Amino acid sequence: MLYDEMECAVSKVCQLSGKKIQYGNNVSHANNKTKRRFMPNLQHVSFVSDALGMRVRARLSTSAVRSVEKIGGIDAYLCDVPIGVLSPRFQRLKKLLTTKLASQNMPISL
Repeated sequence: MLYDEMECAVSKVCQLSGKKIQYGNNVSHANNKTKRRFMPNLQHVSFVSDALGMRVRARLSTSAVRSVEKIGGIDAYLCDVPIGVLSPRFQRLKKLLTTKLASQNMPISL
């Protein structure tokens, strides 16, 4: 299973889209500014990879989950997105997926 406990250790970064904490100001009516953090909406989700026959668990932002579901699943998403955008864990998963699809003589773009 391609699930690394260390990569999912409470970091506030989406593993697919790379969304992370942003910083800004609360601005009051009197124009007083105080620092604040904008946290990404991260959720623990699991997808089933049909090509690999395994479950892929990740901590993703809700917009990344919607993108994966819109494209048609984790396999189609990984085939569609460039490898440089992905985290190291999903880069390994994409390489494993492309070798599996190539060995089965299936088209890479699902």
